[in-house]
Amino acid sequence: MNTNKLNTSLEFIKGIGKIRSKLIRDELKINTCQQMLYSFPFRYIDRSKFFKISEIKNEMIHVQIKGVFKDLKLVKFSNKYRLEGKLYDGYNYMTINWFKGLSWVEKSIELNKEYVLFGRLSWFNNKPNMVHPEFERMNSIVKKGFVKIKPVYHSTEKLINHGITNNFFIKIIKNIFSFVEDELNENLNKEINEKYNFYSTRKSLINIHFPIDFNHLEIAKKKIIFEEFFFNQLRFNLVKINRKRINPGYYFPSISNKFKTFFDSKLNFDLTNSQKKVLKEIREDFSSKKQMNRLLQGDVGSGKTIVAIMSVIIAVENNFQSCIVAPTEILAQQHFSSFINYLSDININVKILTGSTTKLQRNLILSDLIIGEIDVLIGTHALFEDDVRFKNLGYVVIDEQHKFGVKQRSKMWKKNNPPPHVLIMTATPIPRTLTMSIYGDLDISIIDEMPPGRKDIVTVHRKDSNRLKVFAFLKDQIKSGRQVYIVYPLIEESKKMDLKFLEDGYESLLRDFPRDKYQIGVLHGKMKNNDKDYEMKRFIVGKTNILISTTVIEVGVNVPNASVMIIESAERFGLSQMHQLRGRVGRGSYESYCILMTKDNLSNDAQTRINAMTETNNGFKISEIDLKLRGPGDVLGTRQSGDLDFKLGDIVNDVDVFNEAFDEVKKVISSDPDLINISNNNIKSYLVNNSNNKSWNIIG
Repeated sequence: MNTNKLNTSLEFIKGIGKIRSKLIRDELKINTCQQMLYSFPFRYIDRSKFFKISEIKNEMIHVQIKGVFKDLKLVKFSNKYRLEGKLYDGYNYMTINWFKGLSWVEKSIELNKEYVLFGRLSWFNNKPNMVHPEFERMNSIVKKGFVKIKPVYHSTEKLINHGITNNFFIKIIKNIFSFVEDELNENLNKEINEKYNFYSTRKSLINIHFPIDFNHLEIAKKKIIFEEFFFNQLRFNLVKINRKRINPGYYFPSISNKFKTFFDSKLNFDLTNSQKKVLKEIREDFSSKKQMNRLLQGDVGSGKTIVAIMSVIIAVENNFQSCIVAPTEILAQQHFSSFINYLSDININVKILTGSTTKLQRNLILSDLIIGEIDVLIGTHALFEDDVRFKNLGYVVIDEQHKFGVKQRSKMWKKNNPPPHVLIMTATPIPRTLTMSIYGDLDISIIDEMPPGRKDIVTVHRKDSNRLKVFAFLKDQIKSGRQVYIVYPLIEESKKMDLKFLEDGYESLLRDFPRDKYQIGVLHGKMKNNDKDYEMKRFIVGKTNILISTTVIEVGVNVPNASVMIIESAERFGLSQMHQLRGRVGRGSYESYCILMTKDNLSNDAQTRINAMTETNNGFKISEIDLKLRGPGDVLGTRQSGDLDFKLGDIVNDVDVFNEAFDEVKKVISSDPDLINISNNNIKSYLVNNSNNKSWNIIG
């Protein structure tokens, strides 16, 4: 698209002006003609049907009727006036009221002439009436053509109060179409349009705003949805291609003594086929002479850490340093223990750096790091600091990457030049379409099977009325030597939410689990790091029977002896979060349990989440249900949901269109990765004119 007119500010469009354009920009974040054309109606009103007054039902919201006004008069009420009209449809009368603009309405309406009225129903004495309906003479409508489907646009109270109503938007969008008509070029190539029988981009936009009928609307929407998905995936693929051209990547060809020793003597179990497949993908990246940027998805307990350890050994054997970045000190310590356990015997030097590291220890680590004495550095956000410098950083593993911002992660890329290989790990399974829509510029690996012998966690739903039986079960588990987590959603009481709060929970628990018989620990995010470490270590070594916690233990805690996870007020948790919490148990050889405690009466959505948890332990199935229930924005969190800038596309309901678009992107990329063919001029033009992110230098 040529962008001169499309990028024109709304203030220069007929009927808008500077004041109204500022209001629209402030309220709706719409500034240009193109932004307005891509701000689509959120619903449509079917104006093709007329109702008789006798056909109107209580459940109806908006109706369209036609008739003649038999009477129109001013009625005084509370020292004010309203205009009351009596509309007759040939069989019955309806009262029509106006409270504003009385003089204009009175002058506009002629008695005994046929009018079409459309408006929101209200009821008085069990009779329908309308207040401030839209009205127009029937002969006027016949002359200019009757609009059968009326678009309805998002607005705000402030806009409406300034006269920027739905009818105003309809008028100015028509003006914009007239203004930019010669610049609404096609965005896709001829081959794709013919294959899917698409309308042109221009015809599609017109039919979404002003559809001829609902069939035309659906055809037009599919074209624009396809375009959204197509360019989302095309950008990611071009970024990936460009990055691999620019960044040569470190060459890790060797696998020798350390790796073989580890494999023969330290790995005392068989890798799953999924783990082997992922390791093969990583090794191919290491030897490709291209920088690796790979996302590793795997359910809780699927064995991502051992993959990270084995790939780190390869980096070390090729004389490069590695670092592991974790979002919390608990998880960093967990990784440190695992790496020390596996690597200390094969002469690999592993250190940990967190916010709790003393100044003396930190200085020693930094000096050893810069001269290459440290092979593997594990840490938290502390690793992002500028004074953390490596001699030869070749490999970065970021665990639970969604806990970090993009800018934070990018700091690790700059710790060496060219950038190190990068493996991003997450134990939060994400459905395929959502993964591709957010992480499409990464290569994706999935561990989709659990290690042999790992038992499914028995998950049950219990209500408050069953609490004493649950406590009796906990006592049996503790008597058998097991340990228990109890997780609460909040730390302090909130008047707005009827929850079992951590502090109250602790006090009430003491009545059934007195201090002289049971050891109870408390852990939450507001505690000092030293206090958190103290409580966590007591639980890890078995001194604490029950650990009461907030979701601070959601990620990374690995205590094989813990066999019960109780989630209090489970109806308040998201599915993925409950699944993560469930993954804290079942890490040893004991039968493990997750008990979802809720109030007695649940909403339909809450019951659906609880049912999903009790029916499956599969994180990928859980994530699909979660996506359908909450949508991508809530599943990803506020920050990442902003990356999903789809105006019409819905990755839950439009999966088939997404797959079609992805297939066409693969074809374009394989045949014309630089978009130099004349047939792809439209596609290239769209990319050039619509790349908001300047760092995406995807077109030469």
